[in-house]
Order: sequence, then C-alpha cells, then structure tokens
Amino acid sequence: MLPSIKLVAIDDTSASLELLSEALQQEGLAIFTSTDPEEGLDLIFQEHPQIVLLDLVMPKLSGLEVLERIVDFDPAIDVILMTAHYTTETAVEAIRKGASDYLTKPISIPALRSRMEKLLSDVRQRRRALELDSELLETSRFEGMIGRSPLMWDLFARIRRVAPHYQSALITGPTGTGKDLVAKALHNLSPAASGHFVTCNCSAVVETLFESELFGYVKGAFTGATSDKMGLFEYAHGGTLFLDEIGDMPQSTQAKLLRALQNQEVTRVGSVTPRKVEVRVIAATNRDVQDLIAQKQFREDLYYRVAMVELRTPALADRREDLPLLEKFLLDRFSAQFHKDIRGLTRRAQIVLARHSWPGNVRELENVLGNACMMAIGDMIDVEDLAASLRSERTAAAAASNDGEPEPNHGGVSFDEHEKGLLADALERASGNQSEAARMLRISRDRLRYKMAKYNLR
Repeated sequence: MLPSIKLVAIDDTSASLELLSEALQQEGLAIFTSTDPEEGLDLIFQEHPQIVLLDLVMPKLSGLEVLERIVDFDPAIDVILMTAHYTTETAVEAIRKGASDYLTKPISIPALRSRMEKLLSDVRQRRRALELDSELLETSRFEGMIGRSPLMWDLFARIRRVAPHYQSALITGPTGTGKDLVAKALHNLSPAASGHFVTCNCSAVVETLFESELFGYVKGAFTGATSDKMGLFEYAHGGTLFLDEIGDMPQSTQAKLLRALQNQEVTRVGSVTPRKVEVRVIAATNRDVQDLIAQKQFREDLYYRVAMVELRTPALADRREDLPLLEKFLLDRFSAQFHKDIRGLTRRAQIVLARHSWPGNVRELENVLGNACMMAIGDMIDVEDLAASLRSERTAAAAASNDGEPEPNHGGVSFDEHEKGLLADALERASGNQSEAARMLRISRDRLRYKMAKYNLR
C-alpha cells in the first residue's frame, strides 16, 4: 500500500485550519496544521509534504517569506497561497517565487476541493512515474550496465551475439564509458565464464616488466628471479585475459603478444619450452587505433588479430536519454553505501546535470553523484550539493539566486568535518536560533538537534 500523501496547512487563524482540515479530509491524505509560520516550516522540513496551503499575511513571517524557504527546501512541493487581500501584483510575485496557485478568502470549498483533486492527481502521477522508473531501471540492466537508448540496446545485442564465439575482441570508446563492464559481460556470457577473468592494466606496467608479467619467468632468468613465476596468460588458462589500455603497450611486447595469440602458447622468460594455453583475449583502449597504426605506435597485424570482433562504447553525451536511469541507479547505490536516505534530485539539480556535457562520461557522473550524496545533509540532492564546476555552469538567472555567496570548497575535508562545519556555520549565522539554522540547512529541527549532539555543538 502506498504511503499517504502529505499536506501541511499554515494559517494564523485556528478556525480556518479546522475548516480546511474538515473540507479536505479523505483517505490517503494526511493533513498537518500549524498556526505559527516557524513551526509550520519545521513541520514541512520534518514531514516533507507534497502540498502546502499557506496564508499570505501572518505574524513573524509573511507567506511570501515562508514560500521562499519552502522552494529553497524542495521546489517540487506544490504551494497554494491564501489571502483575503488579493492584488494582481502580489499574485504575480507569488507565482514568480514558485507558488502553484493563489486563492482568495473566503475560500470556496468546492473550488478548493476541485483544485486539491487536481494536485493530488498530479502527485499520484509523479509517484506512478517513479514506480515506472524503478521498473524501467530493472528492465534496463544488462550485466552490470544500465541503458535503454538505441546505442546501448545495440551494444547489448552485439555482446549477446559475440560472447559465445569470440576468441579475441577489441573494445574502444572514450574514457569512463564502461569498457571494463563490456569485457566482463563478454566473459560472463562466454563458455569460459567458469574460468578466471584476469586484468592487466597495460598503462601501469613498466616496459621492462611487460614480458615477465604476461608470460612469467623461470628461476634464475634475471637477478631477483628466485623461483618460477606463472604469467597472466597461464593464470587465465581456461578463462579470459583482459588487456586494458592496450594502446599503451610497448611495440617490443606487441610482437610477442601477437605470437602468443597466433599459437596459443607462451614461453616464460629464461625458458626455451613453450606452454600451451587456452585463453580468450579482450583488449580495450580509449585511443584511436588507426591513428596509432599510422604513427607506427601499434602493429597493424596485432590489430587485425585482436580486433576479430570490435565493440565501441558510446559517450554519455550520445545517449542522454539514459541519464535519468543512471542517476537513479547511482543514487540508490550511494544512498545504501553511505547509509543515508537520499530520495532523489531536485528539479533544478536535474536541469544542471542534463545541461552538462559529461566529458568524463559515466565515471564523471558517478564521481559527481557520489560526492553529492556524501556531502548532502538533506534527503534531496540540490544544486548546492553538486561540485563547484557544475554549479558554475548554471544560467545567469539561477546563479543570481545564489545571492552572490561564495561556493564552499570541500577539497581535502572529510565528510564529518564538512557536515560539522556546515552546522556550526548555520548556527552562527542564525545567532544560535536552532529553528532558523534548520531552515538554512533544509532539515528538520529534530534532525539538527541530533546532529548537534553527534558533533557536540552548543
């Protein structure tokens, strides 16, 4: 059963709140009321409602001030302003600041119920959309990869066709696009799935050690060779050897690799006896192999041997329709990893991510969302939780809404230190007023007090 939709009504007149509660009471709707705007904000931060009914004229805080703080907390909340003093200017300002509607008192109960049914219907549709996103995410998984774009469907189909038959394969594509996941998928769906999946990062191996790393050596082959050592080819016997960043492999090793692939045998350094191996080889590179061949940095005959099957991983910019799925998948993962209840991204944060060009592809998205989940205090990732480089890409209007305050620098600071600093800064700016500090941080007052106790803040 779905949880109730939550509505918070804030009005300094108790009679108005009683009337609203009685008129709107229905199954599946939980109504919370407050005659005090500050307590009402605490209710909003604590209950995180989908709808807010808000009186425009109240003591302490005006309805427009409360509206601004609600929108700052979560712009997805539908806010309806109510007033007995209607003016066109005020109505325009309320809508401009994020209100969903503007009603005049005395409020027509039939009109209010009609408007509320429309908002409740919208909330149910959004919930259903989230359910469908979850279902779609499950149907869009393939061997650890996420995608529903035509480019990814084509890649998944090619992997399925190739996996049972390949002996060697080359995976190309920009950095951060998941070439290692494609390699693992080929292995997992191949007859060699029960064997080892062995990885060699060619860019991390010293040139003089390449041969011994791949083919092994015998005792006494060189100074320090005190015993026989099996190479990666032999260790991968019956399985798959993944040569990551093969474009960085020195040419002297390329020739020996070619012989090993052609003959399916290796000779350990210092030995004259070849050893038979049965290994499937997958190579990957983010470099243009044809350019490397033209520059005499990569052997053409090795390319034709390795690239009997060639697969290319698409850049994230070429499959932007997969971005929402990837965001949900990564937020779910980091939420569990950091033991934080992260519900999702605000609309404005989604817009910022959608406008970014993602030169680092999925790996960059993973880094951005992981950092945002770690640093976020609330349960929604907002623009302020994103990296400074992304925040700087906002439009002039969005940047202007930041009031010119400098962006915080999280570099070199642990999660606990960062969170404690944010809490202390908010308390100082609020002159010790806990309700005000909680509103600044977009969290409930109870959560603020819990964190104050955690970090021994007074």
